[in-house]
This record gives sequence, structure tokens and C-alpha cells, in this order.
Amino acid sequence: MDRELALEIVRVTEAAALASAQWMGRGKKNEADDAATTAMREMFDSVNMKGTVVIGEGELDEAPMLYIGEELGTGHGPEVDIAVDPLEGTTIVAKGHQNAMAVIAIGDKGTLLHAPDMYMEKIAVGPEAAGLVRLTDPIEKTIDIVAKMTNKRVRDVTVIIQERPRHDELIERIRNKGARVKLFGDGDVAASIATVLPRTGIDLFVGTGGAPEGVISAAAIKALGGDMQARLVPMNEEELARCKRMGIEDPSQVLELNDLVRGDDAIFAATGVSSGELLEGVRFLGGDTVETDSIVMRAKTGTVRYIKAQHRLSQKPHLVIHGD
Repeated sequence: MDRELALEIVRVTEAAALASAQWMGRGKKNEADDAATTAMREMFDSVNMKGTVVIGEGELDEAPMLYIGEELGTGHGPEVDIAVDPLEGTTIVAKGHQNAMAVIAIGDKGTLLHAPDMYMEKIAVGPEAAGLVRLTDPIEKTIDIVAKMTNKRVRDVTVIIQERPRHDELIERIRNKGARVKLFGDGDVAASIATVLPRTGIDLFVGTGGAPEGVISAAAIKALGGDMQARLVPMNEEELARCKRMGIEDPSQVLELNDLVRGDDAIFAATGVSSGELLEGVRFLGGDTVETDSIVMRAKTGTVRYIKAQHRLSQKPHLVIHGD
């Protein structure tokens, strides 16, 4: 992939974040998502690439744009797989909570797992414990490994996990082991990526969440030298059949990081909509001036860029802006 593609993709996440931030705290998650999706789709038209959506807003009959199989870009440049979540955290934005982002992962054609929209069991760690933890290990063993490799006492290890009834038993076991638990409501892309950024203080991510989000997270984790494993959790025969249609013959197999994102290159970009562990949210500075906070990283080079930008909304007619 061209290195210029990384910065071009940030422009796309910025557009989605700017559009959806107009709906922050207004209680209208669908409108926020629609604004992000429309802005992201229109900005993709300016990017020099031959892109195909492999993870998006749904199948062709489920989504009018950014649907699986849709071709994006100018048609010139590298052929790439694209995984998008125009607004990771629609409920977050509707309620005015933290950790909403616009996110994109890109890989060379054929390198991103075409994960179906279903549950996925996941575990992620930073570089210190990369290659040493297994999804199938008891959580108590995993915590011991992470503690040893990060040179921390078990009591100082922080495990981030989504606050859901399905995780109640796992949360209790983590606490009984003596580790610290950090709960989050929505937005597991930001939560899993937090494990590979030392400044967050997060050592381990575990739990069951969305499979598409798992693949997007894997691109960032790969770029930052961390590790991730996952396993699909089909809930019924229809979801099982969907796995097979997408080329996943054995949904119960443990997927390594290189199964989720193959090859040695991937690009991940995100722009914060609301502030969280990873990024600051969109900030309205008065008048029509708005500031965004983004991150973009590339696996091939290990480069991570944090980008702060100021925008004039009146000069961005392509955005879907909420009117007073």
C-alpha cells in the first residue's frame, strides 16, 4: 500500500467524526450514525485506491452505503480491503458518553478477515505479553502471565471488560484473582486498543463483543506490536451458515492475529467523536471552527501519528450538518 494512503484515510475518519458530533447528546443514535456514514462515504470518493468493503454497515439489502462488497475510492491506486465503522458508539453519542470514534482499517486485497456480523470472543494484550497468552487458557493463568511480563503485581494488573451480564462470572473470577477490573459500556475497539498504549494503564482486554469490531481492532493491535486472539460465537443455525458462506468452515477455531489481519501491512485510523482513553473528542471552539483529534498507524513501519486539526465547517459542504 502507498504510505500516502494513511493520511488520506484520516481525512475520511475526520469527516465522519465531524458529522456525527453534531448529534452528541441529542438522544438520536440513528441520525448520528447516518450522518457519519454519509460523510465517510462521500469522502472516500476522493481517495486514490481501488477499495472493497469487507466489513461495513451490512449486506447490500441492509445498508444503502458502505455495504459489504461496495467499491470505494477513485478506482486508481492500490487494491485494498476496507473495514469501517463510521460511528463506533452510536448509543454513546446519543447519550453524550465517552469513547465514541469513527474508525477504519485497511489492508492489501485479501488480507482482512471477512468477519460476519455476530459475536466474537476476544483477548488482547500489549507487546510485553505478545505470543504468550491463549484465548483458551483460564483467565487466572492469563493474568499471571501478563503480570510477569509487565513486571507488575497481580493486584496492579488492569483488565478492561465490557459491562454486560454475559461477563458477570468472568468479572468475578478476575476480581477473585486479585486483579483490577475496568468496566466500559460501549466501544470495544477503543477498549482493546488501549492494551497496546502504555499511557492508558490497561494491561489486558477480554470478553465477547462484535466480530467486525474485532477485525478493525486487530489492525491497530498489529501495528502497535500487540497480540490478539479471537473465536466466533454463532448463536443459531443462520449465523453458523453465514460463517460458512463467508469462507469460515470451523467457527469454533481460535483465530490468531495473523488470521484476522494477514500479511505484514495494515493501516488503522480513528478520529474521536467523544473523549476517551484513546482520543479527545470533537471540540467546538466557537463560530464555525472545530478541532479534531485523530490517530493513524501502519503495521509495516510501526509508525503511529497523532493528528490534531482545526476545521471550518462552512468550508466543508460535503458534511451532513445538524441544523438548529
